[in-house]
This record gives sequence, C-alpha cells and structure tokens, in this order.
Amino acid sequence: MKTDELKTLINSNPVLLIDFYADWCEPCKMLDGILDEVALNLTGKVHILKVDVDESDEIKNEYDIRSIPTLMLFKNGEMIWRMAGFLMAPELIRKIEALIEV
Repeated sequence: MKTDELKTLINSNPVLLIDFYADWCEPCKMLDGILDEVALNLTGKVHILKVDVDESDEIKNEYDIRSIPTLMLFKNGEMIWRMAGFLMAPELIRKIEALIEV
C-alpha cells in the first residue's frame, strides 16, 4: 500500500481504526483477536484497517511509526487518537465509543 492509497481510505471512511503491525510481532498477533471483538461490537460504527509496516517504509515514515502495534483512530479524515501497544477489547471499545460519539 502506498501513502496516497492510505490517505484515500482515511478520507473515505467516516471512522477508521488503523492497526499498524508486522507479521513477526507477537503483541500484534494478540491484537488480532481484540480487533475481531471490536469489529463485532462496533459494526457499522468503525472500519478497521490493518497496515503491515514492513511492506511500506513510506507509510511508516509518514505516520511516524516507531513501535508496533500502533493504533490510530481517524474521524472524518482527522486523527483523533493514537496509541502504541494495545488495550484489552472492553477498554478499547469504550475508548473508541467515547471518541466517536459527539
């Protein structure tokens, strides 16, 4: 994926959660199940996108990814939250709901 493709996705989804990960990263693998639960609980409210940082130095540099996993939440094209690491599913769901509800 190229940076311009990612920007298009960010701007075309009202609420987008991006998981910046790598296949070799064990915490990233743990996050997969958490994101599955988030997707089930927030169906229709948030779109989830996974971006492999090993496939694009351009994206890694553009979004200043220094550790993985890194989660970024975008609303209407603007980043409203960023976190390196992860939260357990109930905490992450509450955090996202609080951030996207106006």
